[in-house]
Order: sequence, then structure tokens, then C-alpha cells
Amino acid sequence: MASILRQIVAGPRQKHPEAGLDLCYVTDNIIATSGPSSTFPKRAYRNPTDALVNFLDYKHNTDWAIWEFRAEGTGYPDSEVYGRIRHYPWPDHHPPPFALVPNIMASMREWLKGPETNPGRVVVVHCKAGKGRSGTATCSYLISEEGWTVEDALSRFTSRRMRPGFGAGVSIPSQLRWIQYIDRWTKNQKLYVERRIEVVEVHAWGLRDGVKVAVEGYIDEGRTIKTFHTFNRYERVIADGKEETLTSLISPTISASSPSLPIADKTVPAESQRSASSGLEAGGDAVIFRPAQPIVLPTNDISIDLERRNRATYGLTMVTSVAHVWFNAFFEGQGPENHGVAAADGVFEIAWEAMDGIKGSARKGTRALDHLAVVWRIASRPSDGRPELPQIITEPPVGEPVPETRAADWKSTNITAIGQDLGLRTANPVSANVSKASSLRSSGSSPQHSDEDHLVGVKTRGPSGEDYISHEGHSEGRPTVTISEPDLRMPKLKSPERIAQAEGSTKVKDVGLGKVANAVGEMQTLGTEEAGDGKLGHEKETSRVHAPGQVVKKDER
Repeated sequence: MASILRQIVAGPRQKHPEAGLDLCYVTDNIIATSGPSSTFPKRAYRNPTDALVNFLDYKHNTDWAIWEFRAEGTGYPDSEVYGRIRHYPWPDHHPPPFALVPNIMASMREWLKGPETNPGRVVVVHCKAGKGRSGTATCSYLISEEGWTVEDALSRFTSRRMRPGFGAGVSIPSQLRWIQYIDRWTKNQKLYVERRIEVVEVHAWGLRDGVKVAVEGYIDEGRTIKTFHTFNRYERVIADGKEETLTSLISPTISASSPSLPIADKTVPAESQRSASSGLEAGGDAVIFRPAQPIVLPTNDISIDLERRNRATYGLTMVTSVAHVWFNAFFEGQGPENHGVAAADGVFEIAWEAMDGIKGSARKGTRALDHLAVVWRIASRPSDGRPELPQIITEPPVGEPVPETRAADWKSTNITAIGQDLGLRTANPVSANVSKASSLRSSGSSPQHSDEDHLVGVKTRGPSGEDYISHEGHSEGRPTVTISEPDLRMPKLKSPERIAQAEGSTKVKDVGLGKVANAVGEMQTLGTEEAGDGKLGHEKETSRVHAPGQVVKKDER
């Protein structure tokens, strides 16, 4: 039963022919796998940790080690993998804090190619589904340490990890942007300079009613995403006047003539303008968000988070749009191409269609805006107003110890996960001054919850790309790796007829597996979290701190 549940939860993935495990060989010495688990009920539908360890022991003896990237916790203690594990966690569906990249690359290099390495060693990378974060790290290694091109690395990961026709292995726009950054970092002496960045203004064209705009960044070594500021209605400047350009509204601290500010060409159509003194909120307007107090982030990594909300009754809010984007000010300031001396200020621009969607998909709901620009600069020291001293980060040289970050709690007890998705939420009093549309009617038709861009089509591959991962003596009667079948102690399953009767017109789809389909439904009812990047639930395993020291739950957004 457990092995069948794993197959259902993973979607259309191939089960490993020897052990039923969800893993693939990207190259001869890099294995990508979904996150294993040692606790019930997760081990019933994910890779059981003991089964993964047995397989790796059988295939590679002691020549394997794990690199994990799960800020939500690994799901197993280090002792169950002999302590042969490296921790570099960051939140799901997001790119890594770039300061982690040099150490991740160097630690993988030392294991595979260091002075004391063995030729047959393998690196085992995993996140939750073994796709986005694992793919970002794998492609980054192939580019930075093996000399692959961006196109070849992405193509190899997709061909080995995904079934044909089920999309790319790495598909989240911000993660793809980071892989391009890593290519530039590799070609320019692998030098990275960390700086504190101030977000001066956020410009939006075609802004609809009810859009909340927030500035986010990493804290806690990248394990947590913190909301540093949420713009309120008093921090809005709406462009009015016929054919007025946003250049005339730019803060005087940033030069409008700077070549890094390509917004002077964007004019505001007269028919879309609305007077700021009218009391009406912007909808389809050109708007500048100008913070009352400086917004200073501790690193170059910056995220702009959008959420379109509508007023509802009984203290509820209807969320109709969700989107965000990450960028790095060092790379946007052309730091690698200028020997580590990046521009002191600049603008990052992006269209709505190119932003990240819900839980790593392209789904964002109704349109929140047409175009976005973020004006940034190096943060100044409060004492004398001079730029703060940067931190130079280089890749550790061959043979030198490589720092490792602190692991998240493997049981996930230190993470308050929120699910940023569409639908009703409890209104938060903190957001009283944040824009809301006046009624549900403005949201248009209900968004379709299509998961076509979520993890589907993941498959297993051997070192040479073969579908069947064979081992010497497998057909000669030697022992094979097997998965223990845990006693799930599932509640008594209801028949399809009784479920349909209880749920009205709900129909039970025949998937050819009989009561197994009902078992999955029972697990969902019991609150089983999402598996395989969006298959069983709607909970996003990302921490967001919305006030100093406060981690906000899902229903408080």
C-alpha cells in the first residue's frame, strides 16, 4: 500500500525499478532525489530514509554524501545518514541567498575532486521534490566547476529528471535568473561582494485596485524570508497631469539622467490617470511607492511581493493575485564585469508575465499590474552618511575547509509555514491602511487552480541516462534493496458511493487503483502536507517575518 501511495503522490513519476525510490542520476557522480523522511505518515508517500541509505550503501558503499537545501527541515536526523550530510537550507520555491553559493559549490567540489577524494564518489542533492532547489544547485555546479554552458546544464537536468512533455526541471523565473548570475560569477573570477541595500522607491505601471506591495529579503543565514516593509496608502504617489512621466516624480536622491534608470520613456496615458487628492485608490495607474522611512535590507538579495486583495464580509479578505520576484543588486549593478565594483544605485525592471507565480508555478491569478521597477542604492551609515563597508566573498580554494550553515530543525518544529495562495483569508488589522479593492466583483472570474507548472513528470535515470538503473549481479540472485512497508494504521476507508453522497455532486475519479484513490483523499482530509511540489496540499513551507521577531501564520496575512 505504501509504495502505491508514493507513486500517486509523486504524480506521473517512474518508480525506481530496484527500490521504488524517486531519484535520478544527473551525471555519473550527481544524484538528485526528492526529500526522504523518517517519520509517519510522510514516509508512506515519500522516500523512506532507510531505503535511500540502503540503496546508496549498496550502490556506492561509503562514497556518497548528501547536500540538502530544506529550510523547512530535512525530515530525518543526521545520524540516519551516518552524519554524511552538508546543510545549506533556504526556503522552497525561491533562489538561494547568493552568499551561500560559493560554499555550496566548493563543498561539492571538495567531495568529488578534492585531494583526499575517491574516483567513485557521488553527491546526493535533495530539497523537497528534488526539482527547483536541487536543480538550481546541480546546474550551478555543472556551470561553475565542470565548465558546462547554462543551456547544456539546464537541458541535462531536465532530460534526466523530467518525463518528456512535462516541462523544465528548473522552471521558476527567479531561480533561472540566479543560474544566469552564477554563469557571470564563474566567468569573472568567482568574486562576490555582499552589501546592505536600500530600496528607495517601487514604481508600478498599470497598477490595479487592491494590490499590496511588500519588500522582502533573507535573514537567519537564508533560512527565513522577512518582510521588511509593506507599503500603505499614504506612501503612494499617483502620476497625474497629461502625459506626465514618472521621471518627474523620482526621488531627488537618484539621478533621473542615470543610464541605469530606463523609466523616463514610460509615459502615463491621460485616460488612465486619477488624482491623488480624490481619495480613490490606484487602478490601472502609474504609481510610485515611496517609503516614509528607509527600507534597508542586509544583503543584495531583494524580493518584491505582490498580493491583490478584495474586501469581503465577516473579517475576511479575498486574495485574487499572488506574485513575487527576486533579484540581486550586485549582479544588476554589473559587479562581476567590473572586478567586484558594482554600481552604487540602479533600477531593476520586470513585466507581470515574467514574475514568479504561486508555489513555483506560472499561476498568479488576476493581473495585479503591467510593469514594475525597483529603485535601489547602497545603504549609508547613519553616523556619517557614507556607504557601508562591503563584505568580499570568494569561493574557498581547493583543499581548504568549507563553511557550512546551521541546519533547520529536522522535525520542522521551528518553522511556522504559510501558504501563499488564492482564496479567502482572515483580515489582518496590521494591514488596515493597505490597499483593498472595494468589492469582490472587481476580481473577475475565479482563477483556475491549474497545477500544470508544478512538479509533474519526474522520472528516474541511471548514470548513463538509462531508465533502468541496474547493478552488477542483480539478475544473478544477489540481494536487492527493498523498501519497508510501514503499518499506516489508516482509518477505515469510505466507499466511493458514500463519499459522493457526503459531498453532494462530488464524483470519485477512477484512476485504476480502486480504493487507493480514496486513501489519498483520506490523507488529505487528515491534513497531510503537500508532497512532490504541490500534490497533496496547499501549504507553502516558507517562513516570512512581518515584524521584528514575529513569524506570521497563514491566516494572518
